[in-house]
Amino acid sequence: MSDPTADPAGAPPDSLEAYAAAVLDASGGRAVRAAALAGELAFEVPAAALVEVCTRLRDDERVHVETLIDLSGIDYLTFGRDEWSTHGATGTGFSRGVSGRYAAESPPAGEALPEPAARRFAVVYQLLSLRHNRRLTLRAYCEPGEPPVIDSVVEVWPGANWFEREAFDLFGILFRGHPDLRRILTDYGFIGHPFRKDFPLIGHVEVRYDPAKRRVVYEPVSIEPRVLVPRVIREDSRYEATLTARTAAGAAATPGKPNG
Repeated sequence: MSDPTADPAGAPPDSLEAYAAAVLDASGGRAVRAAALAGELAFEVPAAALVEVCTRLRDDERVHVETLIDLSGIDYLTFGRDEWSTHGATGTGFSRGVSGRYAAESPPAGEALPEPAARRFAVVYQLLSLRHNRRLTLRAYCEPGEPPVIDSVVEVWPGANWFEREAFDLFGILFRGHPDLRRILTDYGFIGHPFRKDFPLIGHVEVRYDPAKRRVVYEPVSIEPRVLVPRVIREDSRYEATLTARTAAGAAATPGKPNG
């Protein structure tokens, strides 16, 4: 007789796929399975149903994700756009990224120009079920518009309080229903949100102590705008086949000498 607790596909009741099926069922059909690494589970949830789905996943005994490990915002503004010369960099040396590459150049032959993400901001939730020893990732896109808005999950997992404040501070995401949504990492009066893709690397203002005024003053930033230079991965000559063979031959000729 078959095990009645197994999932319809015949997977054991404690398998990853059985747990995924339980998540889909517990969400009431609101969650959609998303791509994930092997051995991991990820789901996308509509923003309108976020709190309901999270509550169901917490309370359903088959899933029971009672712990929120982390929460983070994502900015998809430049997702899929390449601003760095990487393929030919190994032969030409270090190269600078070109800001707005596709605005100044045509895309390579046969390559379509990536469009900006229609849904720019999302929030990712890292969940843990101690009872079932399972980890779960949820992603929900914020409501379109500026500022981006999504419901708070503080009532579901109280530990989300400071995580949501961090996402608000760094990404400018507003969490509807949060009991005390204010900045948590940046300074008082800070302008902008540092983790947004369109925030300048040099910032907007700089801070220094003015001995004449005997206080800290804020001034327009004086750093020259620049583009970061990426590190280029080069082939290590120590692992060339001919050199490796010589090293092995030398080690064999001197057995008393340690390798290295």
